[in-house]
Amino acid sequence: MENQDLAQYLPIALMFLFAMGFIVVTMIATHALGPKRNSKVKLDTFECGIEAKGNARVPFNIKYFLVAILFVLFDVEVIFMYPWAVNFQELGMPGFIEMITFIALLLVGFFYLIKKGALKWED
Repeated sequence: MENQDLAQYLPIALMFLFAMGFIVVTMIATHALGPKRNSKVKLDTFECGIEAKGNARVPFNIKYFLVAILFVLFDVEVIFMYPWAVNFQELGMPGFIEMITFIALLLVGFFYLIKKGALKWED
């Protein structure tokens, strides 16, 4: 019985081995067969068509990080609403009340951020 359980995973294991083999063969083939023309221009840093100037480790305002974290936080919270919307009728009134509570907590957090001035760009 245990061999049958493990045999169910054989197609997945074969697909994984085939994919890894393809990746390894492709990487080796491109490095072995590809052209090797290194020059100063080719090895220079390139970003969006603009030449690099100065140090990349220049500090910048922490508000950028804060806004990015807040965006991710609220974006992830919205993702939780999709399964709820799909199962809206099956969840009934208790599911609706739970989602209203969830949205209310999101709004409390959002208004707290506004009150603390986390979204203001000027100091």
